[in-house]
Amino acid sequence: MKKNPFAMKFRRIILLGVFFLLFISQAAVGAEMVSIADDDINMRSGPGTQHEILWKIGAGFPVEILKSNGEWLQVKDFEGSTGWVKKNMTKNTPHMIVKANKGTKNQIDVRSEPSPKGGKVVAKANYGVVFKTLEKKGDWVKVGHGQAVTGWVEKNSLWGF
Repeated sequence: MKKNPFAMKFRRIILLGVFFLLFISQAAVGAEMVSIADDDINMRSGPGTQHEILWKIGAGFPVEILKSNGEWLQVKDFEGSTGWVKKNMTKNTPHMIVKANKGTKNQIDVRSEPSPKGGKVVAKANYGVVFKTLEKKGDWVKVGHGQAVTGWVEKNSLWGF
């Protein structure tokens, strides 16, 4: 039986298209995020305890996973700094960090309702404050901080999605 060159080309194009769509859909899913499980966790320059400690990182701090190497994760924080942390020092509990107003004393509003005018301000937060993520609703995120603060923050003021 003679093979049809047009059919073979068509199959190749379809296979390439499927591969491309799978690749794009994986990229669209977004970054894999984890949060730091405890206080005073070492962020290292490489995947192992023999590597230099770059800084200490605290409980709840959200980080984006860049890659993994055995028991270690290379991660990036909201300011773009990278380092390595042991996998068992992270957890999947979602957290956000305030990325708005860097270098200023300005604060973001934490509101009682997910609306810039509809809810009263229940708290204010500075750049770098970490919140536990409770719920997402459109352009708003319901967050919690400690026992006392629960409210809504505009998504564009936060990092950790």
